[in-house]
Amino acid sequence: METETLALAQEADYTLLALFFRASITVQLVMIALIVASVYVWAITFSKYAMYRRARANAQAFDAAFWSGEPLDELYDQIAAAPSSASERVFVAGMTEWRRSLRDDGALIPGVQQRVDRSMDVAIARENERLTNGLNFLATTGATAPFVGLFGTVWGIMRSFQEIAVSGNTSLAVVAPGIAEALLATGLGLLAAIPAVIFYNKLSADAESLVASYEGFADEFSTLLSRQLD
Repeated sequence: METETLALAQEADYTLLALFFRASITVQLVMIALIVASVYVWAITFSKYAMYRRARANAQAFDAAFWSGEPLDELYDQIAAAPSSASERVFVAGMTEWRRSLRDDGALIPGVQQRVDRSMDVAIARENERLTNGLNFLATTGATAPFVGLFGTVWGIMRSFQEIAVSGNTSLAVVAPGIAEALLATGLGLLAAIPAVIFYNKLSADAESLVASYEGFADEFSTLLSRQLD
């Protein structure tokens, strides 16, 4: 009997696809959810990486134009209609409020400095939301995927023990396929969670760095405008 059991265990297919198709519907659904989450994590990561790379290049290009010595009014007229980068949108927000504060006689409406600063702060907040959109999914996946995988593992092992109770055979060779299917869910949970945590930390730091550069530019621009008021 033990020889027959061992032979059956050795003949069992332990490839990933075989383990998936032998698993129960519940465990299969857990595995599918984790695979989809893992794919989505990588898609968000590549998308954000490309976005941040463009944002840094655009910020450098705009800084070069801003400090080139060209009059700010001319720079504003060139990009005001369709600002193409975050730095340009922050600049346009500040300059738009500045021009709105100019009266017909050339004097400025009181409180212009505060309104310009608030306008740029709002623009920066919008850019921050745009940069961080989607990162919450990475954080959620990193925090929950291991537990989702563990749920699949617990469910699969429970099913294996039920099969032991029905068959009356406690040989490890009998329950090994079921345990392997269950542990695959945990592996997929870690496969989704580990990259999600790593990429979330990296992308969050990059987003904070970009937002800090926008805030630094806003402060410099506000300083230039304040000189016009003195």
